[in-house]
Amino acid sequence: MKNIGVVAVFDRLKFDRYAHFARIGEGSLGGKGRGLAFLDNIIKRHPELNQFENATVQIPKTVVLCTDFFDRFMDDNNLWSIALSDAPDEVILQHFLKAQLPIFFDAIKTPIAVRSSSLLEDSHYQPFAGIYSTYMIPWLDDKYEMLRMLACAIKSVYASVYYRDSKAYMTATQNVIDQEKMAVILQEVVGHRYGDLYYPTFSGVLRSLNYYPIGDETAEEGIASLALGLGKYIVDGGQTLRVSPYHPHQVLQTSEMETALRDTQTRFYALDMSHVGDDFQVDDGFNIKNLRVRQADADGSLTYIASTYDPMDQVIRDGIYEGGRKIISFCGVLQQGVFPLPELLQMSQKFGSDEMRRPVEIEFACNLNDDRTGEFYLLQIRPIVDSKQVLDEDLQQIPDEQCLLRSYNSLGHGISEDVVDVVYVKTDENFTAANNPIIADEIERINRKFLNEDKNYILIGPGRWGSSDYWLGIPVKWPHISAARVIVEAGLKNYHVDPSQGTHFFQNLTSFGVGYFTINTYTGDGVLQKEILDSMPAVEEMDHVRHVRFERPLKVMMDGKKQTGVVLLPTAETE
Repeated sequence: MKNIGVVAVFDRLKFDRYAHFARIGEGSLGGKGRGLAFLDNIIKRHPELNQFENATVQIPKTVVLCTDFFDRFMDDNNLWSIALSDAPDEVILQHFLKAQLPIFFDAIKTPIAVRSSSLLEDSHYQPFAGIYSTYMIPWLDDKYEMLRMLACAIKSVYASVYYRDSKAYMTATQNVIDQEKMAVILQEVVGHRYGDLYYPTFSGVLRSLNYYPIGDETAEEGIASLALGLGKYIVDGGQTLRVSPYHPHQVLQTSEMETALRDTQTRFYALDMSHVGDDFQVDDGFNIKNLRVRQADADGSLTYIASTYDPMDQVIRDGIYEGGRKIISFCGVLQQGVFPLPELLQMSQKFGSDEMRRPVEIEFACNLNDDRTGEFYLLQIRPIVDSKQVLDEDLQQIPDEQCLLRSYNSLGHGISEDVVDVVYVKTDENFTAANNPIIADEIERINRKFLNEDKNYILIGPGRWGSSDYWLGIPVKWPHISAARVIVEAGLKNYHVDPSQGTHFFQNLTSFGVGYFTINTYTGDGVLQKEILDSMPAVEEMDHVRHVRFERPLKVMMDGKKQTGVVLLPTAETE
């Protein structure tokens, strides 16, 4: 207990199974290193995190190589000139791999993750997450072989600072590459071993703000994305389970059988423990396996996180049964109280955002054991910073006449000012829902042109977008409208449909940050100045759909906390 919240100076003789956070060197810990120290401190100051008998909360064992270690490595091996040159990534990596590294140790019996922790990463005003590499190396009995792989991984992380993408990113954010200093975190990988595979029961990302609340969720209650296996699957955009920690019983993806079969995880990532060698590549996922969920079923790792689909009775049953496809539903930890996950997530986001005094994003991983005990590991914390998400204006103050669109029931958050096109369904007196399938085809043809030109547009139409019942709305699928930046459900005088809040595309809306507006001008709910669109010349006009283009960009502003959104007309802009 004495060691919690302390970053000790690393001593090879004293680093044991009780020490769990040490540093080598005198320089900075870097962004992620500071984040981990911060999490360790939160755990120390909030013993209530460890109040549950069957759950421990901690950070993984960690050693940080401070930034002065990096400087010494760069200087001793004369790497600055190749690093700052225009050489290809592979060439830079080879130079770094040939260099010499000082010292290491052994006090861990698990695979080791080697992560970057730069000075600029997790800085409060610039999103630097995911720019540099994280390598994982298996645990081996052969200490020399493991040490050699560890050295390769550290050098590969150092090299990633100077890859082309990193340099481009530095330029874009107006930072100077030779001021970037790198600390490296060596951390035990959370997980269990299954044969040649190693992975945690599940990983997740928790955000203390939810810009897409549905039902009785609120923005401030936060949102978590959960996935079986290594967290890299989430970062790579895999299919995760979204749940609000305060509403663990209401999960949209498992609410209907069709959705559960279509929108839940089918693959996962695990570390390949048999992949041993020095073939380190620029792609840091070279020894990560992308597997089907049935592999985890065979490993016996799904006990409390899966349900079983019974094809005979066409139902999904909580728990694991012979035969039938396994659905990653997290039913045991969310609805059946096997493990206090909802409570731990609530506390983590509350303590994290209170202490950082701003909304946060927290990465975590969890090992569940068959006896219903588990270890919950906090891996990283950073402020939620997204330049486009800084919204200072009160949208209520903007007069209606300046708005092309206004919604008091919108999903999404942020500002965008690069859309000039509007595609809308003609809803004159000839409109009938019987034509909705034809309308869907017309929209798909227009969307394809936008995809080819890599441009976006605002899409407006009556009823529910994506409804499988075309009497309720236009039966498009996501690929048919994927270039839309804002999607609008507009009510008609004689065509009332309850708002769907974009449930059919929910996964895509949230992953791509697309806005979803519900407007019904006939009941005085929102603004849609359709006459302006009707008076403009068409770029393209089909039987049921018109595409118009403004000379200057429309400004889209969405306030995710208040669930309001506006699209401003170009003329209304103050120069």
